[in-house]
Amino acid sequence: MEDWELDFEWLRVQHKVKEAMRQETLPDLNMVLFLIGIQELGRWKRSFSKEEKQDLMHIAVCRLLAAEEYFEFVGRDDDGWPHYRQVREMPPQSTMQQEKVLKTAAVRYFQDLEKEDRV
Repeated sequence: MEDWELDFEWLRVQHKVKEAMRQETLPDLNMVLFLIGIQELGRWKRSFSKEEKQDLMHIAVCRLLAAEEYFEFVGRDDDGWPHYRQVREMPPQSTMQQEKVLKTAAVRYFQDLEKEDRV
């Protein structure tokens, strides 16, 4: 995906999330990761602890990078939280490159949800 295309598709994702969450501002990458984590957990509650929020963002990163074959889903624990195993190392990247990888994967994630009619 070319940079201009990623920028356009990422903006679409941000607007979808903004509308769904009834927010006034566009969400940043962390907010999108948090919401993907909730989606993957499969349940919502009024508030999450700081540790749970970090865990949800970790779930999202693992889920997104599983599509790139860096992680694989291994199952859910007794509380229903998904767990992943790292299957290969990511090459060293700058923060901007890492962000681009996650945004690209998030765009694909939302495109897949649209295909499944889940957005």
